[in-house]
Amino acid sequence: MITKRTQRLTRASLTFAVVCLLLAAPVQSYAGFEVPGETPAGPIVLEHGTIHTMASGTIEDGILVIEDGKITRLGQADGITPPEAENVTRIDITGKHVYPGLIDADTTMGLVEIDSIRATKDMQETGSINSNVRGGAAFNPDSEMLPVARAGGVLFSLAAPRGGTISGQSTLMRMDGWTAEDMTMVPTVGMHVNWPSRPRRSWHNDESEAEQLKERSDRLKRIRDFFEDVRAYAAVKEAGNSSKHDAKLDAMIPVIKGEIPVFVHANAAGQIQEAIAFGNRESLKIVIVGGLESPYCADLLKRHDIPVIVTGTHRLPRRRHADYDEAFRVPARLKEAGVQYCLAGYARFSASLVQNLAHQAGSAAAFGLDPDEAVKSITIYPAKILGVDNVVGSLSAGKEATLIVADGDILEVTTTVEHAYMQGRAIDLNNRHTRLYSKWKVKYERQADGK
Repeated sequence: MITKRTQRLTRASLTFAVVCLLLAAPVQSYAGFEVPGETPAGPIVLEHGTIHTMASGTIEDGILVIEDGKITRLGQADGITPPEAENVTRIDITGKHVYPGLIDADTTMGLVEIDSIRATKDMQETGSINSNVRGGAAFNPDSEMLPVARAGGVLFSLAAPRGGTISGQSTLMRMDGWTAEDMTMVPTVGMHVNWPSRPRRSWHNDESEAEQLKERSDRLKRIRDFFEDVRAYAAVKEAGNSSKHDAKLDAMIPVIKGEIPVFVHANAAGQIQEAIAFGNRESLKIVIVGGLESPYCADLLKRHDIPVIVTGTHRLPRRRHADYDEAFRVPARLKEAGVQYCLAGYARFSASLVQNLAHQAGSAAAFGLDPDEAVKSITIYPAKILGVDNVVGSLSAGKEATLIVADGDILEVTTTVEHAYMQGRAIDLNNRHTRLYSKWKVKYERQADGK
């Protein structure tokens, strides 16, 4: 019979063995990890490239000067005098294109590594109300997904928790840094709520449909009751009549004061209409996330000045009778209706597909959206919705020097990002994909040489 003491000793022995193996592992096994960018010794001058400012048009044969992490000069090559310091770095980018760093406004980047392995998923907590949860607290700065996304030009991601009815708070993360604290740009951007969906009509199981309707009604009541509790809690605290603290209720006080928005995840038109009505009743700042059927509510969204974060174009229509290109055309339809919007890349396996954000925008451009608008939908538009457009999202003197240099149109699948800068620091664009490419390239070169 195995005693508890024997079990404890066995576990301790296994733990010790694992630690010994890790310590004995060769240092080379860690050599693939990318090191965060280093502060440059002097000014950096990018010259003779096409600069897409996203604010004041496109500059052909332009010069962009980076000093102390900011853009200090920007304009035509014949109208800008580069710094003449001894430690200046001049980079000829003739034929290249400069863009602001891309922003993905709805991801699980850093919160999940392998979707099929539960132990690597830290994007949701148990329970239905988790308003005190913050995405940045669980962010993994050593995720293999980060360098891959950077190679696709994505330099900012909104780490948003999932699950439950009220999922928690999202954090805007920079995609380069030593720790999660280093990489945090905005600790709390908004509170995320999953609006209950209506059940699909069942022609063969009325009992199942009734159960779903009851569950949905219960979830809606839970949301309303929770907001009532928050307001009562805030009133008691403001009056100074209580010394007790509730983390979940405390986290909601900035929401009911209108200091941070509520990101309502909803795709169906009915969900969006209900969420807007609830937001008006509670005097909340609302942002719709998902928005596949948001064009059907365009007048309502415009009237109440509610932005939409469209979560990807690479997805199927919601209804069998919908057009095949429904998702592709959402950004163009919102733009035509005058609704504020941006494009995010969230979909199944979202963290691994953040690198394709520009391709999602490219698909929108292929289905009616102006190409310049498509680039704005992943740069300046998300920056405005997330409240950081005064710092990033466009290129102009005085703004943060976070940008990418590509060898072609960023919307094209064949384009490669050749340089990236985060606050003026050059970012290492190597990643697991490039390392595997280099490894297997050697194999075929050896085969060709008969070795």
